[in-house]
Amino acid sequence: MRRLEAGSVHMPAGKSHNEMEITASDGSVSFCVQVQPRASRDAIEGEYAGALKIRLRAPPADDRANEALVRLLAERLNVPLAAVRIVAGDKSRRKRVIVAGVRREQVLALLPAAKRPAKTAKD
Repeated sequence: MRRLEAGSVHMPAGKSHNEMEITASDGSVSFCVQVQPRASRDAIEGEYAGALKIRLRAPPADDRANEALVRLLAERLNVPLAAVRIVAGDKSRRKRVIVAGVRREQVLALLPAAKRPAKTAKD
């Protein structure tokens, strides 16, 4: 697991707090996550304040929550652990991650069915 920098992650100007920003470039995607450590279970709960809300059983001490986050995202997106990097917010609950080898649609598929935008039928 590699981290490029530690720091806080803020919403870009003009973005709604209910709109999840996913940036795709060079075969990877970047998005924000809101982590809740010491939860009762590991789960992806949906969207919260423009980020993917993730509950983790691991405590934030000794980097265990970050490691659990990387493992959960790698497992759910079916990529190796090395493909998931925390690039900002290392010591914060709000983090920016980059995942190599996935598309925007795969990240959106992580959202619970009730939170996904409705698909329209083609006639």
